[in-house]
Amino acid sequence: MTQDEIIEMARQAGLVEKDAMFRSVYLASIKDLEAFAKLVAAKEREACELVCKEIYRAWVCESDDDVDYPDPNDCMRAIRARGEA
Repeated sequence: MTQDEIIEMARQAGLVEKDAMFRSVYLASIKDLEAFAKLVAAKEREACELVCKEIYRAWVCESDDDVDYPDPNDCMRAIRARGEA
């Protein structure tokens, strides 16, 4: 996720942006933070789904009779690699 996407999700969740000594500070209630966490989790699930779909698509389009079935570990490794990027 980009910084702009995170800021937009914060706004959608109800976090209020304040200027504090030339820096943006976000004020939030627990309810706002819960809403923000749900938005972030949904965005991450969507990204993980796309990673797995792309691995499956590559396997279907590039496989032949001598190729093994896709390994679920390929998806797990790709999802974990997202956190390292």
